[in-house]
Amino acid sequence: MKIKKLFVLIALSGLLQQACVAQNLKVGEALFVDQNNKTNCFFDNSEIFELETADIYIGGEVKSPGKLDLSKLSLHEVIVKETILEDGEDKFIGAFRYIGYSLADILNLFELDKANAEAFPPLVDLYVEIENNAGEKVVVSWGEIYYSNNLDDILIATAVARIIPEKTNEMWELPKQSKLVIMDDLITVRNISSPSKITVKTYKNDDIVIIKGKSPVYSPILKIINGKEVVETLDRYLDMADSKAVHTIFYGKGRGLHGTKPTEGLSLKDVLIPYVEFDTNSLMNKLIIIVADDGYRNVYTWSEICNRNDQADILLLCDPNATDKGIFRLYPSCDFFSDRAIKGVDRIIIE
Repeated sequence: MKIKKLFVLIALSGLLQQACVAQNLKVGEALFVDQNNKTNCFFDNSEIFELETADIYIGGEVKSPGKLDLSKLSLHEVIVKETILEDGEDKFIGAFRYIGYSLADILNLFELDKANAEAFPPLVDLYVEIENNAGEKVVVSWGEIYYSNNLDDILIATAVARIIPEKTNEMWELPKQSKLVIMDDLITVRNISSPSKITVKTYKNDDIVIIKGKSPVYSPILKIINGKEVVETLDRYLDMADSKAVHTIFYGKGRGLHGTKPTEGLSLKDVLIPYVEFDTNSLMNKLIIIVADDGYRNVYTWSEICNRNDQADILLLCDPNATDKGIFRLYPSCDFFSDRAIKGVDRIIIE
């Protein structure tokens, strides 16, 4: 009888731990830790530590801005090899398992109030600014959050565990505060501590005129603009010697399947790298806006173009004979949806 009672108590303890996770109680005591290597997973062997979490406020282009209530959300996990830039060189600072709340779930709690919704309904020109009380600020594109192949790979982390090498047993220094964690970043400088404000914004530029129904959408040249200065003009004979082919399933949010054949083009990163610094500030704050001849535009962050750890690519296609579809086209092979693909590209703006 005593043995049966013991098994019941153990079972109840496991159920209580699961309930603690669901109710956002002591995370460090609630989540499973496999200290005896009973599971096949490599990432659940280390102690989990709760992080100090600041109040977070959501503002900008949403209908009911205000303080975020995390208790309404489910927990997610990501694994990250964190690396920063120091004197222009990569500096590894540790491998971690982060537990927290996805940015997609967080923003789902707030209905959009897009500033230019009447003139330009698509959401591809939205981005968010995320900042903390120390004055650090980063940008994340709407596409990174909602068009990604991995919906929950950007977290506000509220707990952390080390991923410890078995032979060296290195104990990386743990963060103490909550953290923005962007799993797809190679250099993780956007992972700022203690985020306290998330602001939804539409990219605004009065020089971009929307011409609805224009056909064909066509431009014989492509200008690269840094701020207000035209730093490069690419013509229809763009050298495609360094082009690469990617094989993706091209699927749109509206029309569904567009095609399954490989697509060939230049890496947008390679086209832009002569004009944009690869440094901490640029990776945290630079926006790249792709604009078509008819005013259709979308927003990328510089980090998602040049700083990916999945080796996925955003391609710039050039076909001098495509006068009906535009000589220059953008192909975001990294996205689940094709909605950030643009034909008739005539400007790339570096902000």
